[in-house]
Amino acid sequence: MAIPVGSKAPDFTLKSPTPDGLVDVTLSSFEGKQNVVLLFFPAAFTGVCTKEFCDISGGRHTLPNAVTFGVSTDTAFAQAAWAKQESITTPFLSDYESKVTKAYDAQFPSLAGLGPCAARAAIVIDKQGIVRYSEQTPTLLDMPDFKAIEAALAAL
Repeated sequence: MAIPVGSKAPDFTLKSPTPDGLVDVTLSSFEGKQNVVLLFFPAAFTGVCTKEFCDISGGRHTLPNAVTFGVSTDTAFAQAAWAKQESITTPFLSDYESKVTKAYDAQFPSLAGLGPCAARAAIVIDKQGIVRYSEQTPTLLDMPDFKAIEAALAAL
């Protein structure tokens, strides 16, 4: 189960791959400026994750009024290669050490026997840094409820 609604979102700084290299992204830098959507996902190059982020990049799911990041425990280099291969435009954040996944209580115990990874979860954080929507899907194969995410964003 992901972090409860009404919680103060734990701050973090994670690496994000860009065409110019890795950059640091700090959650608190968005406070007072933009709402944030964190989409935790288990692993790059997997079927359901590819569908989720290709759907977002293709405009099937619109997440207005917010900056959206995909978050996984993959390296930023794997995320960059996957984004390039699949033409994914959503920026990614690498939680390689699983610190953010644990802080948001969005960790899955073992992916295919390989060890812990991020669960599939969606977190909406308002401009004040408060969690306004929190969902962890029942299984790694289930997509987040994008209609509920969009409704949460519309209410901000």
